[in-house]
Amino acid sequence: MRDHDQFGAYAAGLGAVLAWSTVATAFKISLAHLSPAQLLFWANLVSLAVLLGILISQGRLLETRAALRQHWRRSLLLGAVNPFAYYLVLFQAYSLLPAQEAQAINYTWALTLTLLSVPVLKQRLRRRDALAALVCYLGVLAIATHGKLFSLHFGNPRGVMLALVSTLLWAGYWLANTRDNREPVIGLTLNFSCSLPLIALWCAWRGELTLPSWTGLAGAAYVGAFEMGFTFVLWLFALKRAHSAARIANLIFLSPLVSLLLIHWLLGEAILPSTLAGLGLILAGLLLQKLPAPRALAH
Repeated sequence: MRDHDQFGAYAAGLGAVLAWSTVATAFKISLAHLSPAQLLFWANLVSLAVLLGILISQGRLLETRAALRQHWRRSLLLGAVNPFAYYLVLFQAYSLLPAQEAQAINYTWALTLTLLSVPVLKQRLRRRDALAALVCYLGVLAIATHGKLFSLHFGNPRGVMLALVSTLLWAGYWLANTRDNREPVIGLTLNFSCSLPLIALWCAWRGELTLPSWTGLAGAAYVGAFEMGFTFVLWLFALKRAHSAARIANLIFLSPLVSLLLIHWLLGEAILPSTLAGLGLILAGLLLQKLPAPRALAH
């Protein structure tokens, strides 16, 4: 039975990683038919429906209502960060940058989380973390300048800035979650419930609260289900069932490579050598950060 559980955990983890590998391509396809705000509104709506469906199937809807009464302030605050601010900024970055650049820069969020933990959680910054940051952001520089590091000529400075801001928002959201005592799936459902009126107001203010084409709706539905909703639950299942959460977490390193292949095959983007080199540096920096600290020598 244990072997069966482990197979299920790895299958769920791999399924989540493969789903996340498709979203950069889905973002670009959807943004050809929707504005960033429209994509966020319809994707949020679909994601909320998916999450509520999961909770209903588990018989936990009343539990969710009770949690909303108790935690509505936290849910509104976190929902304003994710999905509202985070995805609005991220989708805007994707609308300005090639998918290969936006998705590679987005992978630096784990390092941003470590750096933000120093002032927010009062954690100590190891020399290895500082070196990992240098390696990762050299990778970002290589991608943003198309390999011309010393020229500092950015292909799209605003897009790069927004992609980096999105990593700050995502890392800040997960730091706030360290103090969140809500059950994860219920907490995410409440965040999406509270963010939906904010997104609707934003779209209405910009004159974008309109019914898009079926193509745009299909893209938003895919993003809502496989980036924001069901895949998160699948990932939580994998982490909960696995003997080693770290091994499951390492599957995420497959995602950028699979994502680049899909970007090339489905979007027709020529993958630049600078993107491969920059992504290699980013992954090297993240791996360096994950290596265990050397043990002190015995006297």
